[in-house]
Amino acid sequence: MKKSRRYGWRIWAVQLGLMAVGLLVVSMPSTKQVASDSSPAPAVGGVAFELHRVREVPWAVHVVRIDRSKSDFEFTTTLGDGDALGLSRMTDQIRMITSRWGRPVAAINGDFYRTENEPYSGDPRGLQILRGELVSAPTDRECFWIDTRGNPRMDEVKSEFAVTWPDGSKTAIGLNEERESNSAVLYTAAAGASTGASGGTEYVLEQVPGNPWVPLAPGLLYPARVAQIRGGGNTRLKYDTLVLSVGRFSRILPPRVAVGDIVKISTATTPDLRGVKTAIGGGPVLVRQGEARPGRVHKSMDRHPRSAIGWNQKEILFVVVDGRQHGWSVGMTLPELANFLVKLGCEEAVGLDGGGSAELWFSGRIKNRPCYGHERLTANTLVLVEKPPSEKPER
Repeated sequence: MKKSRRYGWRIWAVQLGLMAVGLLVVSMPSTKQVASDSSPAPAVGGVAFELHRVREVPWAVHVVRIDRSKSDFEFTTTLGDGDALGLSRMTDQIRMITSRWGRPVAAINGDFYRTENEPYSGDPRGLQILRGELVSAPTDRECFWIDTRGNPRMDEVKSEFAVTWPDGSKTAIGLNEERESNSAVLYTAAAGASTGASGGTEYVLEQVPGNPWVPLAPGLLYPARVAQIRGGGNTRLKYDTLVLSVGRFSRILPPRVAVGDIVKISTATTPDLRGVKTAIGGGPVLVRQGEARPGRVHKSMDRHPRSAIGWNQKEILFVVVDGRQHGWSVGMTLPELANFLVKLGCEEAVGLDGGGSAELWFSGRIKNRPCYGHERLTANTLVLVEKPPSEKPER
């Protein structure tokens, strides 16, 4: 049960009086209280929660610190509809993670996305890789991923997704997104029940035996046989087939293609993400090599709720700043957030979606105060899970 705001203020007043400083770090009940962010709360099992309060502004910053030396943990992403694009609360997305994938420990909201008021609601704005499966294409924006050596990475990822037609010509393609009349998009079962596209031509593709197939992975080439050609759009999606939807504008129409022809689908990116199991879009970059270097984006100089993921050689940090709540936390500009991340010890950091989506989950519940007073429906989440026993390294 949530404590009332009045009750919470009494506790904070007592704590602030005892500490006699502007910054207070409150850890989980099972951890030791510390007086400043230079003395982080001791981790329990390699993961610890902190609440940083700066009363002069005011700010409330929620932090989960993850010990990178612990091999029992890994990261995964979620989708709003479980196995398909959609919108749902963070707690519901976490609840859909089965024991097969591990036990959720901590989570932070993910990428920007199409809301319930837009077509293809739940479509992440950028890259997403879910347990090795490509479900959303990069869009020349910053992304966060875990490389094949288990290290956190961030960079602008460029899509080189394309189809090579039987005559050798190529067409750039998107993935599981709205298909305009002048574009081409590849759809997998992760998009939902059907392509949702209108008009144009859709090619139902099946596996060429002996070659890689679904689920799609980054950095591979997929020969595919044209099993069916349909007009009108909105082709039904199945797990074992792909559907390539092409708009009606002649400048992107392929040469004559017949049932039985072979096309080639490339999922290449720059940088190469081959073998990556977990990735999520975000942006902008906030910290590089220990220095605050916030990118300039829309509303970057306004104070809002913010989310970010940062790291150094020893830790990965989930960071959420509450905002739009007078007397509790007004939010941060991107430069303020970048500077605060440096103070927390981040050597690298990238932003995630903010505003009403800014949420941090730990110890079975949302730890921060979402600005709408409730959980927002979001498209995806970045989750730290404890590996299932069968995947834990032997001790």
